This record gives sequence, C-alpha cells and structure tokens, in this order.
Amino acid sequence: MGCDGGTIPKRHELVKGPKKVEQVDKNAALAARWNYCAISQRPLRKPIVACELGRLYNKDAVIEYLLDTSPEKCIIETAKHIKSLKDVKELNLTDNPAWKGDKANTKGDKFEDLQRAVFICPVVGLEMNGRQKFCYLRVCGCVFSERAMKEIKTEVCHKCGESFKEDDVIVLNGSKEEIADLQRKMEERKLKAKLLKKAKKSKATQAAAKSALTEAIPGPSTEKPKENKATIDKMLNGYSSTTSTANAQSSSSSTSTASGKTGKPASGITKRSLTETGEKSEVYKSIFTSHSSAKRAREEKPNWITHTAYYY
Repeated sequence: MGCDGGTIPKRHELVKGPKKVEQVDKNAALAARWNYCAISQRPLRKPIVACELGRLYNKDAVIEYLLDTSPEKCIIETAKHIKSLKDVKELNLTDNPAWKGDKANTKGDKFEDLQRAVFICPVVGLEMNGRQKFCYLRVCGCVFSERAMKEIKTEVCHKCGESFKEDDVIVLNGSKEEIADLQRKMEERKLKAKLLKKAKKSKATQAAAKSALTEAIPGPSTEKPKENKATIDKMLNGYSSTTSTANAQSSSSSTSTASGKTGKPASGITKRSLTETGEKSEVYKSIFTSHSSAKRAREEKPNWITHTAYYY
C-alpha cells in the first residue's frame, strides 16, 4: 500500500469480490462416469458390472469392497446399497471395432479423442460415451441405446433373445430424477422379494407340520393281503360246511320246541327268594336302628340326653 519501488496496485488486487464458481468440464465429467469405475476410480475393464441404480463398476473392485470387513473401511456413497453380488449384474457389452486403445498413441504425439468409446450399441451402432442414453436389461445384462429401444419396441432382447418386462430396463448413469425413480423401484422389488420369501417359508413350515402329524398318526394301510387261490377255496369250502351244520341244528331245535318238550336246566340250583326262606342277613338287619351296629357305646354318648332311639 506504500507504493514502494514505484509499484502501482490495481483494483482487483485491493478489492476482493465474490469468488467465481468453478465450472466442471462436461467432457471430463462424462469421461469420468462412463470410462472409470465408481468405486476404485480406475479405468473400466471387463468384466464390468452395473447396479440397479445404473452405476458402472469393475467386478474385482466390487468383490474387494464386499470382502473388506475392517473397521477402517471407507463406506463409499456410490456403493453403500450393494450388500452382495446379487445386487449387481454383469453386463454383456459390444466392443467398438474403431477403438484402438492405448496402442494408437504410444508416443503421445497424437490427438486423443475423448469422445471415442470402447463399447457401442449392437443395434444402431452409437458409441457409449455419455452423449446418448444407454440402458441395460436386468434379466440378461445386454446393453443397448435408448434410441434402439424406442425405435424397435419389443419384449425380447435384440442380442440374446431373452424375454423381459418394462421394469427390467435400467438406465445407465441417468439424471437425478431417473436415479430417484430407479431407487424407488429397487426398494419395491426388495420388499416384494422379502414378503415372497417369508410366504414360502411359512408354507414350508406348514407342510412340515402336516407331514409330522401324518407320521405320528398312521392311517389305515392301503396294502391288501395277498392270498393264494388254494387258501381261498379252502375257506369257501369250510364256510359251506359250517353253514350246512348250523342249518341242521336249527331245524332240529325248531322241531323239538314245536312238539312241546321243554328241557330242564343242567344244574340243580334253584333260585329262592328271601321271603321263602325266612332268613335275614346281617346286611339286611343293619338297615334298622335296632341293630347293634346302629347303637352307640356308652363312652360315645354325649353329656346331654336326647330321647331318641340312638341313645338307648
């Protein structure tokens, strides 16, 4: 401020205005999202997988992230929804024949086009560089451009012939609104799968309980005994002989009763009533108060006197 040595400060050096917002280069942002892994930030190399939110990963990076159980593990925001390999799908990508890779610029003296992509759409030939929207099928993992899906509307995969539904189409590296929609669908699918698993488990337990009950309470045997023809004939002959003897006995008894003859009892025991004999048992006598069992002993008599039959 003292202008020592003849320096003349300018206004922008003395007055501090608001800082300018740094703008991210769109080409660099697209290259980072489409050419690099969302976990390790390394270049994408096959096998490449994608989650249900449309983010791209190297499969080895996902495996390393899932195997790391140390307390110092850094939870990455772009992969916190991945709990197992079932949450990602390996992509079936189509190579770009015009892509030469790092071999084209080994000396570093040639122009490197960032818009040139490694993979293309197998239907219309668009390069997968982020300029056009791409999507993959959750059923088979084949990748197509959104233009190809709109122009050729079908429910069968163009590459492998696998049938799919509209909910199986996942947009790769979509916008914030598309990611929010994909996250809602992912949560609905997980909830539906959880309820279906619980229902199957309850059905299995019910079936196990029924089988245990049937084993504990054996039912009638369905197996019929096998008998020879000779034994059956013997039984039939025996049955016919017994029926003939029974018929003969019944006929003889009926003729004897018709003639008026009555048989005497085999034993000479006759029933006599108590009144005929005139004898009275001790049990019969104990009913009355005059019996000795009904009278009390002198020691059992109370001090007071009651003129009843029990006293005397």
